[in-house]
Amino acid sequence: MGREELAALIAVLTKQLEPGAENLALGSWKIDFDKKRRAFVFDKCENDGYCEERPAVVAVDGTVIDRGGPLFD
Repeated sequence: MGREELAALIAVLTKQLEPGAENLALGSWKIDFDKKRRAFVFDKCENDGYCEERPAVVAVDGTVIDRGGPLFD
């Protein structure tokens, strides 16, 4: 990740803290950067593999690509 991506990550996380915002990063164990999609992946899997939710994915411009959510009903 370069400077531009780090600045974008800070902006995305700051927006998540705004009052009334849907916090897609809450509960994340790991944040990855997907170069191909130019997006941050907020991984909510515990212990490197146990997952109950698919990750939220947010582009560097703040666009929500995938809100994530439960894998099981």
